[in-house]
Amino acid sequence: MLHSDKMKTAIVILNWNGRHMLERFLPSVVENCSTNDEVIVADNGSTDDSLDFLHAHYPTLRIITLDRNYGFAEGYNRALAQVDAEYFVLLNDDVEVTPGWTDKVVAIMDADPAIAAAQPKLMMFDQPDHFEYAGGAGGFIDKLGYPFCRGRIFSTIEQDNGQYDGTREVFWATGAAMFVRASVWKELGGLDGDFFAHMEEIDFCWRARNHGYRIVATSDSKVFHVGGGTLPKSSPFKTQLNFRNNLAMLYKNLPDSRMLRVLRLRILLDWIAALSFLAKGNVGEFRAVFKAHKEFRQWKPSLRTKRAAIKPHEVDCIYPHAILVDYHLRNKKTFSQLQNLFSISQ
Repeated sequence: MLHSDKMKTAIVILNWNGRHMLERFLPSVVENCSTNDEVIVADNGSTDDSLDFLHAHYPTLRIITLDRNYGFAEGYNRALAQVDAEYFVLLNDDVEVTPGWTDKVVAIMDADPAIAAAQPKLMMFDQPDHFEYAGGAGGFIDKLGYPFCRGRIFSTIEQDNGQYDGTREVFWATGAAMFVRASVWKELGGLDGDFFAHMEEIDFCWRARNHGYRIVATSDSKVFHVGGGTLPKSSPFKTQLNFRNNLAMLYKNLPDSRMLRVLRLRILLDWIAALSFLAKGNVGEFRAVFKAHKEFRQWKPSLRTKRAAIKPHEVDCIYPHAILVDYHLRNKKTFSQLQNLFSISQ
């Protein structure tokens, strides 16, 4: 679809050296476009032949070229600053979509201006009857800030038997296929570019909640995600980003009444995790936790400024218990087993 001045929905794929992913998955995105959609590829300073491939095979597709790799968060900030649409869709380059997938989510958001972000049901590409790790049927966090999803808690991934069908409020929407109201994106300043990658969508959704907005997930739309395309599942750099960004997210968004208590406990639990890495011989992962904590401490002055702008308060959809305890000690491995412990309607 040719670029126009203003579209209803801009589907923006952030690419970094992902030529093989574009070749495999971009056709499904282009083929399943509605008349209200524009597909845009934002190239994050790729050094492979991604741009040559796009120019040769998709000459009418709009391409935004960034001068270097800014990471997921700042890459999207810079790309979406150049896009004019009512809704942005942040779509990973390793996602296969289905007919009508955008229209169904947009219709839900159109019906409720309080919805800042939404996601379709995210399924595994290689096991299409199973939820995918990065988002499942919508994300939550527990009282200590550990993220999990309907359909995935830690390493337990559920088969989809319709148990999470419908549209419901969640705490966060996956960055692999996140629909965002553009006006809210601009109001909140987009993603936190300092995060680089990982946890940035949870932080964004939490900030949106602190501003009174809602986040939803719907099974009316379904997409299939490969996952782990940029960083492997076991990567010291990924560990560093996850530990650092989780602490930063908590510092920014927790209300005063809980912030210090939760952070102290999380730092303790992080060091227990680090010692566990070391006991297993994963020295790189152990060092990653040390680096994460060092960077978090260095970030504190800027985080205080961000926190002051957010004005955190208590929000709903946070699981009021410790998911580590429920999962490992109480053998609650699925979201269905947690539902009656939530204080919100299901």
